[in-house]
Amino acid sequence: MSTIGTVSFYTLGCKLNYSETSAIGRQFEGAGYREVPFSEGADVVVINTCSVTEFADRKCRNVVRKALGVNEEAKIVVVGCYAQLKPTEIAEIDGVDLVLGAAEKFRILDYIDGIGGGTGKGLVQAGEVKEADTFISSFSFGDRTRSFLKVQDGCSYNCSFCTIPLARGASRSSTVAQIVQDAEAIAARGVKEIVLTGVNIGDFGNGTQVIEGKRPRKEALFVDLARALDRVAGINRFRISSIEPNLCTDEVIDFVAHSERFAPHFHMPLQSGNNKQLARMRRRYRRELYAERVAHIRQVMPHACIGVDLIVGFPGESEDDFLETYRFVQELDVTYFHVFTYSERANTPAAEMDGAVPLPERRRRNKMLHILSEKKRRAFYERHRGEVRPVLLEKGKEDGVLYGFTDNYIKVEFPAEESWVNHMVDLELDAEGSLLSSKNGLRISARLPVATHAH
Repeated sequence: MSTIGTVSFYTLGCKLNYSETSAIGRQFEGAGYREVPFSEGADVVVINTCSVTEFADRKCRNVVRKALGVNEEAKIVVVGCYAQLKPTEIAEIDGVDLVLGAAEKFRILDYIDGIGGGTGKGLVQAGEVKEADTFISSFSFGDRTRSFLKVQDGCSYNCSFCTIPLARGASRSSTVAQIVQDAEAIAARGVKEIVLTGVNIGDFGNGTQVIEGKRPRKEALFVDLARALDRVAGINRFRISSIEPNLCTDEVIDFVAHSERFAPHFHMPLQSGNNKQLARMRRRYRRELYAERVAHIRQVMPHACIGVDLIVGFPGESEDDFLETYRFVQELDVTYFHVFTYSERANTPAAEMDGAVPLPERRRRNKMLHILSEKKRRAFYERHRGEVRPVLLEKGKEDGVLYGFTDNYIKVEFPAEESWVNHMVDLELDAEGSLLSSKNGLRISARLPVATHAH
């Protein structure tokens, strides 16, 4: 196929965004465009944005400037959460030609021919978020080893701090059959690991068809989807990106414990270990339920990795409240934290709440939890020294050294040639050497055991 132009992509934010960027990329490829690296400059540049923090908003502006610095004639298209929330603001950025909302981004090719590079104010096509009521299949191919597969979109939980319902609409899903078909397409490309992504994947099963203003009952639950995917040939490992604690049921946990291909790795958002804050956040559980989930995971999978999302500096969080959270997660048998410093988001109930925490204090609390997280991760790595665990090998920046993650999310370093990339190999974690730490995170050296098995 002859090309009609070049296109490049820049993705900000979560794994879900990466899956959707790839889906949009395949649309351009089907239309005759050739994808080139962002750094090379392209005729069309698509920026897929996030709006979880104010930093992400500023990052969008920086990416636009970088794109025009490489090719000042490029057509700049901005999509994603920031584009739905603040389309007019983005359209005012010098060089932006087109802004597409949540319901319009997958029709991007319908608009491309009607815009010109860098002339005048950007064209905005962003309707009401309620119009984003269909599910579009998406999966990524960022490397040879791993794919992000979207199984759910939007959220109907309306937590008081979150803009996702405003940016992506209500919770909706694909069907089990369609997602199995997507997984089979991924397997056909030789990818060994699939990461299941979405906004609230535990809420899987909400269809996209609306009848008399209501969606029908769920055609399946998340555990039903997991059981179906577990039978897809060619995929060595499935990993659950994140799941709400109230939806991470004992049935889901027990399924993962007995599955040979679902990784023993759970990432459950907690946000606060203080029930007063959880109520103000409009979370759908109390900390006691979270502790029960962790205890059950540890009972059936002592080796499992458990990650935690936390927000510090939420309105009304006193020092005593924070210390209650700190002590709660300190005592929990979890592996690591992702700590977010609370930032006010327009049009959210939390932005209007009293009791704002000073920014320096928010940052101090973040640092305290970050230090605790590193201690917990190191302890987890130390606990598993000497074990033999399956590792999916990936290429690193250094010749002769490969990297990878065990099933329970321990990062390893392994001396091997590039021909080992995308192989699942049983490796023995170093029982004696020092843990290795760099800007790319903590890792442990690994070696082939006496008998090794490549899958």
